[in-house]
Amino acid sequence: TPWVLLCFSFPSSTPFLQLCNGGSVTDLVKGLLKCGQQLDEAIISYILYGALLGLQHLHNNRIIHRDVKGNNILLTTEGGVKLVDFGVSAQLTSTRLRRNTSVGTPFWMAPEVIACEQQYDYSYDARCDVWSLGITAIELGDGDPPLFDMHPVKTLFKIPRNPPPTLFQPENWSRGFNHFISQCLIKDFEKRPSVTHLLEHPFIRQVHGRDMALQKQLADLIQAQQHLGSVAKTRHERIHTRRPYRVDASDKYSPDDDLVNLEVLDEETIIHQLQKRYADLQIYTYVGDILIALNPFQNLSIYSPQFSKLYHGVKRSSNPPHIFASADAAYQGMITFNKDQCIIISGESGAGKTESAHLIVQHLTFLGKASNRALREKILQVNPLVEAFGNACTAINDNSSRFGKYLEMMFTPTGAVMGAKISEYLLEKSRVIKQAVGEKNFHIFYYIYAGLYHQKKLFEYKLPEKKPPRYIDNDTGRVMHDIISKESYGTQFDAIQHCFRIIGFTDEVMHSVYRILAGILNTGNIEFAAISSQHQTDKSEVPNAEALDNAAALLSIGSEELQEALTSHCVVTRGETIIRTNTVDKAADVRDAMSKALYGRLFSWIVNRINTLLHPFNDKAIAGMNVGILDIFGFENFTRNSFEQLCINIANEQIQFYFNQHIFALEQMEYQNEGIDAPMVDYEDNRPLLDTFLQKPMGLLSLLDEESRFPQATDLTLVDKFEDNLRCKYFWRPKRVELCFGIQHYAGKVQYDAYGFLEKNRDTLPADIVVVLRTSENRLLQQLFSSPLTKTGTPYLPLLWRSLKTEHPEETTNMKRQTVASYFRYSLMDLLSKMVIGQPHFVRCIKPNDDREALRFSQERVLVQLRYTGILETINIRRQGYSHRILFDEFVKRYYYIAFKAHETPLPSKESCVAILQKAKLEKWALGKTKVFLKYYHVEQLNLFLREVIGRVVTMQAYTKGWLGARRYKKLKEKRTNSAIAIQQPPLCPTPAMPLSPASYVFKGYSQQEG
Repeated sequence: TPWVLLCFSFPSSTPFLQLCNGGSVTDLVKGLLKCGQQLDEAIISYILYGALLGLQHLHNNRIIHRDVKGNNILLTTEGGVKLVDFGVSAQLTSTRLRRNTSVGTPFWMAPEVIACEQQYDYSYDARCDVWSLGITAIELGDGDPPLFDMHPVKTLFKIPRNPPPTLFQPENWSRGFNHFISQCLIKDFEKRPSVTHLLEHPFIRQVHGRDMALQKQLADLIQAQQHLGSVAKTRHERIHTRRPYRVDASDKYSPDDDLVNLEVLDEETIIHQLQKRYADLQIYTYVGDILIALNPFQNLSIYSPQFSKLYHGVKRSSNPPHIFASADAAYQGMITFNKDQCIIISGESGAGKTESAHLIVQHLTFLGKASNRALREKILQVNPLVEAFGNACTAINDNSSRFGKYLEMMFTPTGAVMGAKISEYLLEKSRVIKQAVGEKNFHIFYYIYAGLYHQKKLFEYKLPEKKPPRYIDNDTGRVMHDIISKESYGTQFDAIQHCFRIIGFTDEVMHSVYRILAGILNTGNIEFAAISSQHQTDKSEVPNAEALDNAAALLSIGSEELQEALTSHCVVTRGETIIRTNTVDKAADVRDAMSKALYGRLFSWIVNRINTLLHPFNDKAIAGMNVGILDIFGFENFTRNSFEQLCINIANEQIQFYFNQHIFALEQMEYQNEGIDAPMVDYEDNRPLLDTFLQKPMGLLSLLDEESRFPQATDLTLVDKFEDNLRCKYFWRPKRVELCFGIQHYAGKVQYDAYGFLEKNRDTLPADIVVVLRTSENRLLQQLFSSPLTKTGTPYLPLLWRSLKTEHPEETTNMKRQTVASYFRYSLMDLLSKMVIGQPHFVRCIKPNDDREALRFSQERVLVQLRYTGILETINIRRQGYSHRILFDEFVKRYYYIAFKAHETPLPSKESCVAILQKAKLEKWALGKTKVFLKYYHVEQLNLFLREVIGRVVTMQAYTKGWLGARRYKKLKEKRTNSAIAIQQPPLCPTPAMPLSPASYVFKGYSQQEG
């Protein structure tokens, strides 16, 4: 066909192409526009006619072009139209009439092609070329495709969501041209016409009978443009999922990507900038080296492997802000500095912290490609599994983390991922037995119920089909309906089973876990009734034994022993055992305490087992490095806030203090110590409030522990004690509400309901229950209650006691028993000890509205979050200050390759540091008494410079080793050749005086002895 560029080849000759020296249609259009002209519609229809004929030829031969655009339609000086560049074309077959690879150039890609990147079951046919041709038609009219002013990667999530594009000013063009474009750009490709149908479109049919005249007119136009020499180059690059992104050098860094670059620095300007970016689905923004992430409340197609390749070891300004960039910064910092890193994700509940943590793990797994693919798969399954057991639906977040998680990904010195470890903190066990209005229990209970229902195994696990267990029932009465009808629950159960198996849990262990979960649900259904006794003491019994028997059977313990442990307890006094009965309320409390303990210890065991299965073999972990990711429950302020919210908010106060120390306090202290002239930035220091909580002996948690030790204490006496001792501006007590107190947190005022504080803090688990559970025939359950608790309240599970004592342990009111507040305090200490080891990277998650609506930006809500997180102050100090302070000795040791030769040993002096900085062509740095002070972007530039230098050294070493190896091989080959020649020389004939030696006999095939 004359409409497709042909390639000729003769035997024993080099292939060659037809010459198209008229340039591309893009060059022609841009040249005309530069002169204030535009293509005539008749010429446009002629060019499109040629492109359609070329596509028809390809499609008839079952070939999809997949990269139709103006730059791929070339012109000859005679006015001929040629379709070119088949680099990403696809051949269809009789058995495969569709493709599912997402390839092409972003601005021209069809929605269905983009969708294949995320939806692996999606596919498309040859009509994707029709969409691209429609975009090309707009390009012929306007000079550029739609969205041309955006970064190419941003168009990938704009195109599927935007309505079909049109010409910039449709009214300036004919109705026929507009209609042709609208037909090409039908978003549902099943309804989009084929190229054969479009050849019959009135706008194209006008070419018939005029093709020779239009060709001559086009040739004259080409000649006139070439005479003017007006040729403009475009920046649009093709992308392909099977190879890395290519980002053109003409893609400039946008100052809008970093709030530090704002000329006017005030709250109104910052809010306006964030709102503008959010409207364009640019949810990420930098504040120096800190990332702000706005929750989009919708799925975005910007987290595929294609994007992972884009954010891999490149300069930060090469791409738009992204969560992958923060992960890459931590990874590159670990490799370059041989130092552990820590990524701290913070924000309110519902701001998107858990999803951000998941994306960071995904990208770190991509960056640290392990030789063992199974290991990468295991690490990717960790988050979904622990989230199923540790997350729940709350009033403001459908997937709220109800525990703190610190995930350490372990890497070899060369950067390959080799394992992972999770540390879990303060699981909200009380959720197992009761949830607030509008909230749910942990996800796993609904997943397992739905999964067992669809597998018809509810009877095996003794779960009812009609009425839901008490622990997951709610006021709506729709729990069972949702479990049965919602496909998502059953799908999630299948996903959790998949996670278990990929990580390495056996089917036997999974069965034990399910039995314990079902046992918890049946335990919640055990009810008690009061019975009278001859001693007139309160006593309880289980009137309906079905739930009791079910729970005992699932937990593999005796039914009678369980009933006895629930309705009575033993006290040992002076060697005598006294059995005391429990009231109905006391028995219910014991039942619920048992359920909480079962779930809490099971969760800890699962985390511990994951750590065992993902721990590196041998002693590799000792020589390796870590990147830690902190995903902790966000700040919470509900209608009713209890003990759980207090602990959660104290943890967030600690994280905020760590942020303040790293960003403000330590930095400004070093300016003073090193004599650096830098402005001081005022910030809200929450250290006094943190002392109010954690100080001993008069801090809030210490007062709570003290009151918990008094048997006669009540929640009211606790609040009175708070009021008497916490005399500071952060504490207040509302009038007319006895059991309430208020705290002025860094994130705002929160009023707490103290009802149940003491009981929750004591978290009493009767010793009789522990003894009964230790007798279980379920080995997993037996192990859970045979292990001592650590200081953070989690079982020390690696230790399994061989001999289990069956006598009654000490009464649980023993004063040596730790409280939840004590466990919480040690948990914070443990968490901070892990965080301070590494170099921190901060991700600030922001919730744009409280209704979880996509694209709705509440200025008031965002402003409140920006204020209490200190973003304005952070922008100030990042703009004016020096975020990196490095000792002269360390700086020279780290970067001396940049300015000195490998064999040189420069002194760790100011002069050496200056030489390195000048060689790297950096500006706006400062030198203190003992340290180099750098801006946040200096370190990235130095690292890239160093990587380039080391890369050249490695290349030189490779060439040298190759040359030496070749030289050795050449000498060895010559030696072997000479030896072979010597062996083949005939032996000298012996004389009579020279008898043959035994060796000569052997050489001839016989020995002297054989003679």
